[in-house]
Formats: sequence, structure tokens, C-alpha cells
Amino acid sequence: MKAKSFMRLRLPSCVVFFASTTLLFPSMAAAQTPAAVSGTVQEASGKPVAFATLTLHRASDSVVVKSDFSDDNGGFRLAPVAAGRYLVLASQVGFVRRWSAPFEVATTAVQLPTLTLQASGATNLKEVTVVGQKPMFERLADRTIVNVEGSTLAAGASSLEVLGRSPGVTVDGNDNLALKGRQGVMVLIDGKRQPMTGSELADYLRALPADQVKSIELITNPPAKYEAQGSAGIIAINLKKDQRQGTNGTINASYGLGKYGNGKYITGFSVNHRQKQVNTFGSYSYADRENFGALTINRNFFSYPNEQKQFEGSTLQENFSHSLGRSHTWKAGLDYNLGENTVVGGTVNGQQYTTVMDGTNDSEQLDAASSPQSLYRSTNDQLFRTSNVAGNLNFRHTFATDSAGARELTADADYARYERKRLQQLNTLYFLPKDSVDILDGNQQGTLTIQSVKADYTHPFSKQLRLEAGGKASWVHSDNDVLFRIPGTDGSALIRDSRRSNIFIYDENINAGYVNLNYTLPGWTLQGGLRGEQTNVTGRPENPDEGFYRNYFQFFPSAAAKRKFSDNHETSLSLSRRIDRPSYGQLNPFRSYIDATTYGAGNPNLRPQTSYNFELTHTYKQKYSLGLSYSVTSDPIIGTVQPADDSTRAVVSTSQNLGKQQYVALTLNAPLEIAKWWTMNNNVVLYYNHFTGSLAGTDLNAGKAAYNVNSTSTFPLGKGWTIDLTGSYQSPEVYGFFRLRPQGQVTAGIQKSVWDRKGTFKLNVTDIFYTGVTRATSNYNNYVERFYQRGDSRVATFSFSYRFGNEKVAPTRRRQGGAEDEKRRAG
Repeated sequence: MKAKSFMRLRLPSCVVFFASTTLLFPSMAAAQTPAAVSGTVQEASGKPVAFATLTLHRASDSVVVKSDFSDDNGGFRLAPVAAGRYLVLASQVGFVRRWSAPFEVATTAVQLPTLTLQASGATNLKEVTVVGQKPMFERLADRTIVNVEGSTLAAGASSLEVLGRSPGVTVDGNDNLALKGRQGVMVLIDGKRQPMTGSELADYLRALPADQVKSIELITNPPAKYEAQGSAGIIAINLKKDQRQGTNGTINASYGLGKYGNGKYITGFSVNHRQKQVNTFGSYSYADRENFGALTINRNFFSYPNEQKQFEGSTLQENFSHSLGRSHTWKAGLDYNLGENTVVGGTVNGQQYTTVMDGTNDSEQLDAASSPQSLYRSTNDQLFRTSNVAGNLNFRHTFATDSAGARELTADADYARYERKRLQQLNTLYFLPKDSVDILDGNQQGTLTIQSVKADYTHPFSKQLRLEAGGKASWVHSDNDVLFRIPGTDGSALIRDSRRSNIFIYDENINAGYVNLNYTLPGWTLQGGLRGEQTNVTGRPENPDEGFYRNYFQFFPSAAAKRKFSDNHETSLSLSRRIDRPSYGQLNPFRSYIDATTYGAGNPNLRPQTSYNFELTHTYKQKYSLGLSYSVTSDPIIGTVQPADDSTRAVVSTSQNLGKQQYVALTLNAPLEIAKWWTMNNNVVLYYNHFTGSLAGTDLNAGKAAYNVNSTSTFPLGKGWTIDLTGSYQSPEVYGFFRLRPQGQVTAGIQKSVWDRKGTFKLNVTDIFYTGVTRATSNYNNYVERFYQRGDSRVATFSFSYRFGNEKVAPTRRRQGGAEDEKRRAG
């Protein structure tokens, strides 16, 4: 679909339904005074606390509903507030956070008792300054939040590196993300789903500096309001956005050194200007990062004459690559307050990313007697360029509060365009059986456009019963062209290689709608939802025999129950059905060569995988949680490395469907305050994966218990000094045909706040002992591969950031665009 036609798209019927809502519910048209929650915040001495952060949480599930700041006299007002049961959390740097008692909101204003904040142990009375920051990890009722902003572990790092250090998140050697040992994760950035997976998503996150990230939310069992994509859950990355009045901003710069002295530079700034009705914001960053990769492969091949296993030979390979990546990442936006209850906004963002890579491969093929059959060296030079731009228009309106509470309507329209180009020159020099040269010249180009419209509506029928409903329609068009050239028969010129060259056009349309009911009883919260998604997919490669068309409709139910036994104990149970559709990259049959006998390719025959998920969690004192998870997945999509369908010893890395995957996990999260100068957050996931199916003539029925441990300690030393220390360990595990050996790493950082905490110097070292490497074995009846992969994971980074602006001007009530607000209001 052309970009010009985007504004002429017909809105889905769900949007028309929302527009006519006032005809169905006459009470919506009656303007009434919105309910409000107000109060004051003070110190133990009675002195008011100015600029304290106040957040209003639903008592049923701890979801943030609204937030504000206290004024110069410590006063605050949160409005409008729907009828229901709530809690207020007051926090300020240098003080211990304080929760209010639960309270009810009906149709009249609520005045809370004064909230008194006690000074924390980090308060330095001699200098009359206070030092503090958010905990690195926070556990809410339905998610874990990683507070990236202000963490020394994020200094000079990319978003992908921070993800790899988050509790329960792993990034394998092929750049696949896993959450609590399960692959199939949907990634959102500011509420927008990223259309990329695997290496493409990893490249995007590598180019997104962690200094632009505010927080990361890990949601393992999302409700019906979220898209059904992502059987393992959702990783939501929230970028920074200043909410203070006036002009404020941040500048930052960092420099890192890797294993071989590789330089990594990142610099950027963000600025926000907020006045009464208008808020404008923008950011820019430049990254120049040098990296390396090393891969050792040992392959054994077998045959079965007379049904007897016979060794045929082996291949030994040493690969080394060196890359230099440069990126420009930017964002600009505006929010406009049309009135007390209506906000419209728009954002535009983009990224330009260029990577130059040179690689070498030394290979030796041996026969069954270990005698050399073939010796060759490949040089692999690549140039990769991508240019992405995306725009969003959003709208949010809160209707006047009636006896049941406030109603809210949000809407979004999005457009995104991704352009990619990869040039490759693969030259192979053979020494045995005779001296010869092979040349493979590649030129891959692709364009991806995404368009979507969505709307969400919340309607409280009573103080106990709330309805959420919404719909979304999205269109994806991917146009890809790959040209491989080889020397002609006369050797004088390069000609098109018809075996490897291809054209692939992919179109996808998904139309979705959902309803969700929330019902609250004393001590109980019940939630049930149903989402329906209609999917239409067409793939058109150059060879018509490889084309496909799929059209299917599926329901995705979800349900949750939460029981609060006391202020210290609560238990929640959730169920859901989810789906993972193959990405356009996984379906694309294009080849990407590593060396003369190793390449990656898509699989047009991939089918979606669907799963049923169960999770039971008990929380103690709103801090410690113990969870039990179980899921069963049909047609799981896994990565494979297996012999190609030819007589050579070529190996292809691709994606395949297996028969079934069963998964069970026990998760423990325990934040500890060991001393005033030592806080610790510990996360342990003990899980078991079991796979059944058949691929490449091999039956699979394998599983193994495994565990993942992540522990982060923070040491506030006073006078602006803070130390962070993180250790992680992944035990041996089985994933499909892969058996992975254990790995882990230790990361440490120190920071110093200066100039009244406006400036921060940070120094951190990742993977201190260089143990974050991947060793794995892939087993088939006729093929066994062992590989050892390592990269530039040990990096020392020094960074500086500085916040500027008039921080003494009282902030206003926080507003967000519709898409960003969607994930915050999810219950």
C-alpha cells in the first residue's frame, strides 16, 4: 500500500462503534464534576516536601493510573479519578517511599491523610544534600521493571546489552531473545511493536544507546488488551521523556575499550520544553562502535549404508570478523492539551545505521580416515545500511466522571518505513584439491512499510465492574530483491546466479478486536478477556512454486484472578492463549553466506506456533515473589543448523517447526536490604523445556532441567558515590536440537554525582572474566556440529552525563500520547 493512501484508509468498524458510544449510553453526555484525590507530603519534621512524585495505583493489581508532583507546599491533586479502590505512593530522592492506606473513590473528592516521608540512610546531613535513585529492578503485580535510567550498568552500553543483563532475559549466539528460557518474545518500543526478529532486531537494539532508555518492562503473561503475538511474553522498552515545566534536557558522552582495544563512542542529547498546553521534545544520539566476532566450528557427517551408522568425514572451521558500526538515532514530538481532559500528540523518529565488516574463514574438510580432502580460505566483506523512519498521531480523551467513574477513549495512527541494503563480496581461494578461486558477489535490497490504526475504550459500569474494548488494523508490505553474481564461463565478467538470486514480496494484514472485563470484590480481583485476530498473509518469491497464501482467524482468551489475603500476602493466577507468527525475514527464502559451505536462509513453509500459558504467583510484602509457570506450544518455531539438501557438505542455518514444546518454570524474585549501604536484587528461574518432533530424518524427544540466576548489588557510599555489581549464570540447557554449555558473566560499575547531582561520571566493566561465550552442540542422525562463539563482551566504558534546565519550576501533571499510555494502563 502506497504511503499516499495512508490517510484515506477506511477505519475499522470498532472505531465507528466508539464514535457512537454516547448514543448507546446517554449518561456519557452528562457533564459532572470529576472526582479527585488530594493530600500533602511532608518530612518527619513537618517541613513540606516539594516536587515529590505521587503515583496513583489501582489497589486490585498495582497498575499506575495517574501521576503528579507535589507543589512548593507539599500539596498534590490527582484528577480525574474513576470510581474504585486505590493506593497512592509518594517518593522523593533521599527519602524512603511511603504508601497510603487503601481508599475508595466514588463521586466526591477524597482528601488523604498527610503522607510523611522518612529520610533514607543515603541522606548526607553535613552537606545538606540527598542522594538516591530508583531501584534497578522493581516487581509489580504483572511485570518486572528494569530501571535503566541512572544505572551504571547502562553507561555506554547498547539496549541489547542491557537486555542481556536483565532478570530472566538471555540473548543467544544467533541474537535470539529468550525470556525465562523461552523464545518467542514480542518487543515494544514506546508501545510500538517492532517488526524485526533475530539478527535484524539485534542490530536495531545495538544501535539504540541505553542512555536513551528510561525503563524496560518484562511481561510474561499479558492480558487481552495486548496483541496476541509473543508466546513467551512482551519486552516493553520505554524511552526517556521529561515531564518538568520549562526547558530541560540531558547531554551525554561515553568511550569504551574492548578486548583488542576496540573503540566504542556514543554521544547524544535530549531536550524537552513544556508550557501550559504544549510540550515539545526531541533527542539525538550518534554511535561509533567497533566490534569483533570469533567462531570455531567442528562438524561430523554420517551415513547409514545397510542401516548401520558410518562416519563419512569432518570439517574444521575458524571464523573471525571485524566490524565498524555507525548510527544516527533521533526522535521529535509534540503533545497539545486541548482541554482539561483531552490530549493530542504526534511523534516522528528515525535511525540510520551503517556497518562495514570484513571476515576471514579457514576451512579444512577431512575424510573418514582424517586425510585432507579440501582446504580453502574465504574472505567475506560486507556493507550493511539501514534507514528507518516512523511517525505516530495519537489522541486521548477522558470523559466527565459519572457515578460509575471516568471513561476514556484513546486512538493511534502509525506509519513506519524501513529500508535495508547489504552488499557482499565472498572470495574463496582453494588450495586443495587444486588451486582455484570462487567469487560470489551479493547485492540485497529491501523495503518494509507498516501502517496501522487502533482505538481503545474504557467504560466503568460500576465501582466494581469495568469494561475495556478496542480494535486494531495493520498492514505490512515487504519488497525484497537479492542479486548474486558469479564469474561467467569465460571468466571475463560476473553474471547473475539464478540458483541464489531471488525476489520476494510479502504482504500481511491483521485485523483484531478485544473485550476485557475487570470485576473487583473485597479481597478479590477478577479479569477475563477475549481477543480475536484475522490474519491474511501472502508471500510471492521469484519461483511461483515457493509462494504461499494463508488466511486464518483465531480467538485468544485470557483470564486472571488475584486474591489479597492481607497487607503482606497476595496470590494471582493467570491464563492465556498466544501466537507467534513467522516474521517476514524467517519466511524469506533469501540466502546470506558466511563462507563457501555455510549460509543462512528463510523457510517459506513455516507455520505459526500457538501456546497455552499458565502462571501462579505469590507475593509477600509487595517485594518478594514466587511464581510457577507452565505452557504447551504447538508447532514451535526453533532455529536449526543442518545439512543442506545437496551432495556437498554445505550447512544451512534456518527456522523449522517442531511438533510440541512443553515448559515449566519456578521463578523467585527477592530484593534484599542487607545493610544501609548494601541493597541486593536476586532473580532465579528454574525451568524445564521438553521438545518432540522430527527434522532432517531425526526424531527428537529431548528435555532438560536448567536454571538462570541474576543478582545485582548496589552500594551507596555517600557523597555522591555509588557502586553496582551484577553477576549472572546460565546453566547447561537443551533447546530443540541444541545442547548448550553453561555461561555467565560479572559486571561492575561505579558512579559519582557532581554539581548538585546534575552531572554524573560513570565507569563500568562488562563481562570482567570474559565468560560470556557460547559453546553448543547440534545433533542429528547424519550430522553433529560443535561450535564455540565469542564476541567483544568484555568492555570498559567511561561516560559522563549532564542534566540542564530550571528544575525548581513546579512540574505539571504528566500527560502521555495514546500509544505510550496504552501499556501503562494495561491491567
